[in-house]
Amino acid sequence: MKFSESLKKNKDFQIVYRTGNSLANRSLVMYKKENGLGKNRLGISVSKKVGNSVVRHHLTRLVRESYRLQEEHFKCGYDIVVVVRVSAKEITYADMESALIHLGKLHDIYNIS
Repeated sequence: MKFSESLKKNKDFQIVYRTGNSLANRSLVMYKKENGLGKNRLGISVSKKVGNSVVRHHLTRLVRESYRLQEEHFKCGYDIVVVVRVSAKEITYADMESALIHLGKLHDIYNIS
């Protein structure tokens, strides 16, 4: 991810959860908050309810790769937290990418051009 960093600290996640706004679709919930930096920070959260560590890590990699390949279309200057829902357990890469793009468009942070 050239234009983005990862959100790692629990404190950063909590700030986005409390003060950001969220939208959801069947597979994902996306929280967005402006960060005042010139780059995006991406955080990915997958609950233990979704599955064992192998499944959770697989879904995390799917989200990260989907974001990485679409990164130039996302507007800069946001903290983005993506929460994977239980219904995404058997999702394919194409479905994950379309769910991420869908939420980006709903949040108005995804540019098509």
